[in-house]
Amino acid sequence: MATDFWASSHYKRWIFDRATLSQARAEDLLHVEDPEHLDFLAIFFANLIAKLGKRLQLKQRVIATATVFLRRFYVKNSYCEIDPFIVIATCCYVAAKAEESPVHIKTVLSEARTVFNQEGYNLKSFPNENSRLAEMEFYLVDDLECDLTVFHPYRTLMALCSKDPVNPASEDGELGVGIVEGSRYWGTGEGKLILREDGALQMAWFIINDTYRSELCLLYPPHIIAIAAIYLTLVLNEKTRATLNLQPSYSMPSNSSSLQSALTSTTTPSYQSPAAAPSRRSSRQTSKHPPSVASAQDPIEFLAGLNVSMPLVATCAQEIISLYALLDRYSEDAPASSSFSPTAHTAMRDLSGGADGGVQGIVTPAMLMAILTRMRELKIQDMHSGDKKASAVADLLEKV
Repeated sequence: MATDFWASSHYKRWIFDRATLSQARAEDLLHVEDPEHLDFLAIFFANLIAKLGKRLQLKQRVIATATVFLRRFYVKNSYCEIDPFIVIATCCYVAAKAEESPVHIKTVLSEARTVFNQEGYNLKSFPNENSRLAEMEFYLVDDLECDLTVFHPYRTLMALCSKDPVNPASEDGELGVGIVEGSRYWGTGEGKLILREDGALQMAWFIINDTYRSELCLLYPPHIIAIAAIYLTLVLNEKTRATLNLQPSYSMPSNSSSLQSALTSTTTPSYQSPAAAPSRRSSRQTSKHPPSVASAQDPIEFLAGLNVSMPLVATCAQEIISLYALLDRYSEDAPASSSFSPTAHTAMRDLSGGADGGVQGIVTPAMLMAILTRMRELKIQDMHSGDKKASAVADLLEKV
């Protein structure tokens, strides 16, 4: 099991570009009226995993791992060919074992039937046999290439930030696989960014939770997502924004286009692996000890001292904002059961210009169930028509 992200299978095999992910959805795009529906299906499936994980009493790390497994599986498969509901249950089952929090297979099946049948989805075809889930586990692990170690942004967040400069937050096992001791593999800055304001660190954590409702975990390394969440927290949390006392060049961005300008004003070299990373330190981060309560800490300079690509962080932050624009149009039948953060949602909606609440184009789980059913029906029709065409060609060849 690799403890260094740069040496892990996560970095080497499971970070993709947009073109690869678009190609992975090519089959589904043939059977859906609006490509945007696939983005809503990604939200829908992540919410189902969160609900099932809550009933199974899984930790957030396990739920995040299950979501990543689902995303990776559907890079190689299509929604219209393989039933997402059995895959969701299997991802939770395998993730629980991978994160050393195993749940009995009968419990997973029982709770999955409860969630899928009683949450308004009216899914009547979910299997009752343990063998079906066990068989799906085999196919899932095969498509994952047995790469079951997942790095999450939570550890980077807790490694970079703390609420208490004297007693930093402990990593009580919730953060999973982490980083090697010593200099951070993404940079060489010392100390931590102290977020004393109430709710600031929690808001960054919630933003990371919400990123799993998209394919960001397949596009960006986890430390880039964590730094983007920290930046958005500094910008969007009223109390942290009040403490910045920024110069005009760091003014609060009024829209998504100026967001990148604010970030790239402190551009640093692109992120590198530890072997290639140069030794560099921010002038205010030369001490290995955390800053005292009385010391003034410049969050912008702290972020600029990290050896990461700030334009890449800006792009990630913009995609997070775009995700919240979709979430603003998504309406769960029981929103209280979702782990989606209302505080972060409101702030993101205002930043993206959706102050009207996004009342147009509301998408519900019932609508997505109908879309998914229609996609599978069209796929079956295409398969049958293809069989008929092949049969007709064979008959013609026999006559010749």
